[in-house]
Amino acid sequence: MDASLEPVFEQVLRRNPGEAEFHQAVREVFDSLAPVLRRNPQYGDAAVLERICEPERQIIFRVPWVDDSGRVQINRGFRVEYNSALGPYKGGLRFHPSVYLGIVKFLGFEQVFKNALTGMPIGGGKGGADFDPRGRSDGEVMRFCQSFMTELYRHLGEHTDVPAGDIGVGGREIGYLFGQYKRITNRYESGVLTGKGVGWGGSLVRTEATGYGTVLFAQEMLRTRGRSFDGLRVAVSGAGNVAIYAIEKAQQLGARVVAFSDSSGYVVDEAGVDLELLKAVKEVQRGRAADYVAQRPGAHLATAGRIWDVPVEVALPCATQNELDGADAKALLSHGVLAVAEGANMPTTPDGVSLLQEGGVLFAPGKAANAGGVATSALEMQQNASRDSWTFEGTEERLTEIMAGIHDRCASTADEHDGPGDYVLGANIAGFRRVADAVLALGLV
Repeated sequence: MDASLEPVFEQVLRRNPGEAEFHQAVREVFDSLAPVLRRNPQYGDAAVLERICEPERQIIFRVPWVDDSGRVQINRGFRVEYNSALGPYKGGLRFHPSVYLGIVKFLGFEQVFKNALTGMPIGGGKGGADFDPRGRSDGEVMRFCQSFMTELYRHLGEHTDVPAGDIGVGGREIGYLFGQYKRITNRYESGVLTGKGVGWGGSLVRTEATGYGTVLFAQEMLRTRGRSFDGLRVAVSGAGNVAIYAIEKAQQLGARVVAFSDSSGYVVDEAGVDLELLKAVKEVQRGRAADYVAQRPGAHLATAGRIWDVPVEVALPCATQNELDGADAKALLSHGVLAVAEGANMPTTPDGVSLLQEGGVLFAPGKAANAGGVATSALEMQQNASRDSWTFEGTEERLTEIMAGIHDRCASTADEHDGPGDYVLGANIAGFRRVADAVLALGLV
């Protein structure tokens, strides 16, 4: 980190003790900013960096609900409305036991720059709860979501804050949340939540968007070296929404996806992942990796080692933060990996990123590569505002254009700042510059 940025980072550490993921996200951006701050002293003069590091609003609340046995349960809910210089706060809700304020702030901080990179008029925020929907009945999930929204609704609105889904929050949860919002406010305000069902205000391609976008960004990177996905071996960590649709788009582009994972281990399927079976296991049966293997001859489940031990040319980490470390990067490099694109938020540790970049691997940070989800959420907001519904083909075409634009923005910004091919540098500077200029334009607010 440049010495001029160290005092600001020390201030972040003092004000946010114990929030390791948030510290990591801030440091990753700071490591890229020295060139742009030297060229633009007005950012330092107006303390823009300090202002961006401090969320505009942090909301923490109790979520009481009753389980199927009649026992009262208490969870903690969060919404960090991080930065609205470019538009209403936009970012997902995560329901997972690991959720605490530091996780939500890291995700919100990343979301600010990710949303800026899309070029669309949306600010950044994030939220969630330490509730685990896994193993809960539909009734329990509904009661939790209703209690969660009973507090959160007062902070939301299509011109104020527009949540979406994240880990643990899919179409079922969005439905329950929107239903409670409508019930309390007496308004059918479609644009207040994205990721809705297509039959009641949702957008086609929204389900697929994050996974599709990650692969589309990777395809743009590969093109810079005269390559494509056609014929390449691919590993995708995770088996949730992002991973499933990354697999789908990679297969559409001619790749052979040979591995995926969940919390029980990773599956190696040398014949290529059977996507329809995976969707049935995960989206319909809500099953585990072992259920896929039981129905797929030739596939096997590994519970020791790491998915990144599987020899592939493209790796797509699509599960969770810090899942690909330095040892994993070395394993990928030893097998000749060409590209790594982050489908999850900050899934690669700093040492992993350094090793991959030093090894000449095309590396796409999540704030660029997984921006397809929020970009399509913004397209959903456009459709809601105009009471319109677009075709799948038309929406996917817009997504493809947006991801190509993000790639080109990152690449050209990296070139401009003497870091050709450094997508981390390009993404951080391009996203920061757009937010910082808006912060300056709006005055000291």
